[in-house]
Amino acid sequence: MREAATSAIRASLESCAGAVATTAARFAALAGWRRWLTALGLGTLSILAMAPFFASPVLLVTVPALVWLIDGIARSELTPLARLRAAAAVGWWFGFGYHAAGLFWIGKAFLVEAEVFAWLMPFAVTLMPAGLALFMAAATAVATHFWRADGARVLVLALTLTAAEWLRGHILTGFPWNVLGYALTEPLVLLQSASVLGIYGLTLVAVIAAALPAVTLADHGATWTGFRGSAVTAMLLVALAAFGAARLAEPLGPPVDGVRVRIVQPSIPQDQKWQPANQRANFLKHLELTATGPDGRIDELAGITHVVWPEAAMPFQPLRSPEALAVLGERIGPGRWLLAGALRTADDNDGRRRAFNSLMVFNSRGLSSLYDKTHLVPFGEYLPFQSLLESIGLEQLTRVRGGFSIGPVPRPLLVVPGLPPVGPLICYEAIFPAQVVQGAQRPGLLVNVTNDGWFGQTTGPRQHFHQARVRAVEEGVPLLRVANNGISGLVDPHGRILAKIELDVAGTVDVAVPSALTLPIYAQFGDIVCLALWVSIFLTLMIGRPIKIL
Repeated sequence: MREAATSAIRASLESCAGAVATTAARFAALAGWRRWLTALGLGTLSILAMAPFFASPVLLVTVPALVWLIDGIARSELTPLARLRAAAAVGWWFGFGYHAAGLFWIGKAFLVEAEVFAWLMPFAVTLMPAGLALFMAAATAVATHFWRADGARVLVLALTLTAAEWLRGHILTGFPWNVLGYALTEPLVLLQSASVLGIYGLTLVAVIAAALPAVTLADHGATWTGFRGSAVTAMLLVALAAFGAARLAEPLGPPVDGVRVRIVQPSIPQDQKWQPANQRANFLKHLELTATGPDGRIDELAGITHVVWPEAAMPFQPLRSPEALAVLGERIGPGRWLLAGALRTADDNDGRRRAFNSLMVFNSRGLSSLYDKTHLVPFGEYLPFQSLLESIGLEQLTRVRGGFSIGPVPRPLLVVPGLPPVGPLICYEAIFPAQVVQGAQRPGLLVNVTNDGWFGQTTGPRQHFHQARVRAVEEGVPLLRVANNGISGLVDPHGRILAKIELDVAGTVDVAVPSALTLPIYAQFGDIVCLALWVSIFLTLMIGRPIKIL
């Protein structure tokens, strides 16, 4: 009986290994448009590993398939240059599918003022993914140059993809959206590893863990060696989970004493937010919600010490409106503080008027302090070659003539009585790892004000919220996130969502502010940890056979 069962299991494993090997051979045999179309489909499917789906196991299929596509190129009789071009094409099509599926929601912003911007939408939803795909094209081309016949080729691809993702996050101001490492940031227990490795270190681990099981099984069949890749992946995930469980078991300190914050999400439709005729009504809606508790009853801020409004909550210039300042002072009342996104202008030394997207702090007497956004959105808040493009009739989505200007760098902290030092982040400034804290002083709280109302009921606002959440874990500080329309809430330093207002919901939520943690490794060293791991694998590859089990 036992022998029969053993034989059945062995036959099943051999059948599985044979199917994987056959699949690998079929992918490797593809050429021309079939190879490109397959790469496009694999990249598109891979986006399911990101928020809000978090179907990370899909990478166990798509990443090995990418390896096998490159196998077919590396083993071909093409000239070295032709192989590099073919590999770059595979990487580009994979990257285009990945980014087009992950960023389609950008097109929604061009329909807010469709009569002005709709004609640009097809260019935005194709040209941006096409440009971002160049990084993956470079990764696959370089990987092919160093390709190996054994399992070490998985490490080669992991190194080049990690380098490409890091470059994507830094070149031309960077855009590290949906970095592959986010596949290992859900569930919460895996998210904790971001406090050591950061999102780029997790990218390195994610590619290795995703590719090894199928690649080694296809290479070696139903043997111990064939299943070692699965064992390595299991050990990696168990190690991450064990670290995460230990970290989550650590108790948090008491919340900040005497602080109660009201988060206000007005959920004003984007096509109404910037209309001059609606400015007064929108301002009054913020004031009404400020005086309203989470239960919907007017409480006039009883027990509340701080209020946070979203980005551009006042899409006018409150500092040039004595009436608005007087109303704010009256509604806030003594002993309370309001943090609110607003616009402002100022004249520089040569008399040129500059516009700023700001986070302002008010008390009953008026403005207390402010932060001007330092990392602006290309084509949203400014145009590259601003004067030239404006001269031919183009303008950014915010339609601010001349574009916005950047504030002081490095990003300063906000001093708000009662709160720990505040690290201010406006909109997508929260997606840049190792850049949310720039000065010598550490924040005790991150405040991210944003407006995802541009993007409607799409994956974009959900991706944005999750990426901001990862920053809290990397830095070991709580995150207050407040959106006009999007997802607002409070995230503790372990990434737990303690309070939340969902997309398209107008309302408030009152929260205490958790204590920050002792500095995590990532907060101390940033991407140096990832770099050290990257260099270690690279040197091992250069010295010889990297790891026996591969």
